[in-house]
Amino acid sequence: MVDRRSGVPAFRQVAADLREKITSGRLAAGEQLPSERDLVDRYGVSRPTVRDAVNLLRSEGLVTSEHGRGVFVRPPANVQRLARSRLSRAARDRNRGAFLADAAEHGFTPSASVKVSFERADDRVAGYLAVEAGTEIAVRDRVMRADGLVVQLAVSRLSREFTRDTAIEQVDTGPGGTYARLEEAGHRLASFTEHVGARMPTPEEASLLQLAEGVPVVTVTRVAHREDGVPVEMNDMVLAADRYQLSYEWAAD
Repeated sequence: MVDRRSGVPAFRQVAADLREKITSGRLAAGEQLPSERDLVDRYGVSRPTVRDAVNLLRSEGLVTSEHGRGVFVRPPANVQRLARSRLSRAARDRNRGAFLADAAEHGFTPSASVKVSFERADDRVAGYLAVEAGTEIAVRDRVMRADGLVVQLAVSRLSREFTRDTAIEQVDTGPGGTYARLEEAGHRLASFTEHVGARMPTPEEASLLQLAEGVPVVTVTRVAHREDGVPVEMNDMVLAADRYQLSYEWAAD
């Protein structure tokens, strides 16, 4: 029951009690919260008060709602992104490039939803891809999940000079992904450049990533280059800062 003499709003008291149960493990990751009716009875509050409490926990990233099923304790998803061999040709040959390599290394189940579209290059895209503004671009927009939890948004852009009539313009690019298809088409990759930053998320990003209020995102723009130095792909990635660790290593020579 809530203490109505405390001066603390009832919904915050309910949220605090549920938060303590979650952080202590009494409500385990993936466990369903009691129903709205049960919470009303347990705390002696109204339905709107319970909803406000749950919404507060959702904004903190502690719970997630599943339509038609209920509210569940959000499982942790800490992804280490080790920039060592995740983009290697050997990894692509094993169908373990990039995100799949992270999954194999750290034991989470990867999944992604993909949308393919086409646009004209603006000045920023044209600069990264070394093409003229207005060039037709293939866009691969992906929402990437670890154990069902969205952890990364990624948008790849490539000139249609390199993608037309290839599986890169299909939702399923096949084993090895986009980079394998580029190399099959004769565009042998030689290097990657990554530009890393951080900022606050847009409202759409915060919603897709289900970020708690105040949590920033890490941004990575990767550019893939052919052996002749021509850039063939740029990939804008937005990563949940509270779920990702970026690790880099390189030789000392």
